[in-house]
Amino acid sequence: MTGQLLTPAARRHIAAMSRAIAPAANGLDRHFRTLLRGRRYDAAQIRALLGITPAAAARLRTFASFLEQVQYNGRRLARLNVPPGEVDEVMGSFGALLDALLGNRFQPAREQLHLATMLTLNDAFYQVREGESQAFFGLYRAEAEAVDLDDLLRRFVRILTHTFHARAGRLLLLDQPPSGKLARPLYIEGGRADERLVADPALRGRYASYWSYPLRSRALLQFAFPVRYPWLPRELALLVALAQRCFEAIERARMQGEIRRLEAQARHAEEEERRRIGRELHDEAGQSMLTLRLQLEMIERDAPPPLRPQLADARSTAERTVVELRRIVAALSPGVLDRLGLASALRHLGTRFRHLHPAHLRLRISGSCHPFSRQTQEVIYRVAQESLQNIAKHSQATHVNLSLRAADKSIRLSVADNGAGFCAETAAGKPGSFGLAGMRERAALLGGKLAIRSAPGKGVTVVLELPGAPVADNVENSCTPN
Repeated sequence: MTGQLLTPAARRHIAAMSRAIAPAANGLDRHFRTLLRGRRYDAAQIRALLGITPAAAARLRTFASFLEQVQYNGRRLARLNVPPGEVDEVMGSFGALLDALLGNRFQPAREQLHLATMLTLNDAFYQVREGESQAFFGLYRAEAEAVDLDDLLRRFVRILTHTFHARAGRLLLLDQPPSGKLARPLYIEGGRADERLVADPALRGRYASYWSYPLRSRALLQFAFPVRYPWLPRELALLVALAQRCFEAIERARMQGEIRRLEAQARHAEEEERRRIGRELHDEAGQSMLTLRLQLEMIERDAPPPLRPQLADARSTAERTVVELRRIVAALSPGVLDRLGLASALRHLGTRFRHLHPAHLRLRISGSCHPFSRQTQEVIYRVAQESLQNIAKHSQATHVNLSLRAADKSIRLSVADNGAGFCAETAAGKPGSFGLAGMRERAALLGGKLAIRSAPGKGVTVVLELPGAPVADNVENSCTPN
């Protein structure tokens, strides 16, 4: 691209200047190297700077080849923390050496070559900084999109391997802090004794060099390269910053996983307590009320006529209490799930709704519900139950559609009505309002999501989406994109 800034005539003048410089190129390099050492540049910086001088251009056959070399060395200089402004100043010192050789000859060609070189250097410097920014952005995006810790590790390895141009990468969670040489940043060359420190045996002996970096006491980052590639200063600084970001994200993911585990335990304890209360109500209070009803019925038959109306009222009250107890027991613990399964439980729920509400209910179930775990069935049943209760209490709907679609990779429950509706944004901000918070929590615990669409006068649609089956974990705290 930079070569297009120069006319064919300018490139011919640069080629003529390069031919004039070529016989003295080695001597110019010796003088320039001595000057750079005096300014305390290290060997890697000196090699990169020698690759972008007019003497370097004189050794190459084409101007395009020189610009490619400048692009490569420009990226190295960026990773060696030598900014373009400093390079421009150093190139001025090389220009002083050319003055002694060329005098006043080729001044336009020298200026044009310097301009093309600096434009290419700035472009290379920008590419390196842009790549660094993209790496941080990628980590932030990975953390936002990852569904669990293993997914987060896979995404991080993919991003970091690409960022450092490695052939393979590993991110391993540790049971104990790394010790010895692994407790600090380490460059490893293939074939040396330290190659045994590469954690994954599948990588050992296959690559020319490796990087190893500890994430405090929690994890270990390792990368493999097809060539010997010691990190450059800017790369090490970037690795330190990215590793810190990874460590913080992993810690957050760990805490979130622990929170989800505790929430799952709390939900399980809640369901067990519901079952216990339901059993006690059914076995104790329910049976006592049935006995009381029978006794009242027997007393009513033998009682004097003036007392019979009062006894009949008492018997009716006992009957209504029995019905209410059965409703409470069913709400506390859906035993129909255990007895009949999810599909029959939903149909039973629909039948009860039709008895209590005049709205027309359409129920559709497609796919097999048998492979679902008990927890999945409970979440689906509870969301359907809560949705129908909300419709009965608040919606004034005349038509309700309840559908459950089960496939290999997804489960979708939808409950929609044509009732009064509400402002979904306002209701979502009120914990416990219409049970929305509880339904979302139940969905999140299974890796699913719950969406609620509504507006005043537009009805309500509740959509629950769950993964169809647990995702097998094929990675033991590691990932390798090859």
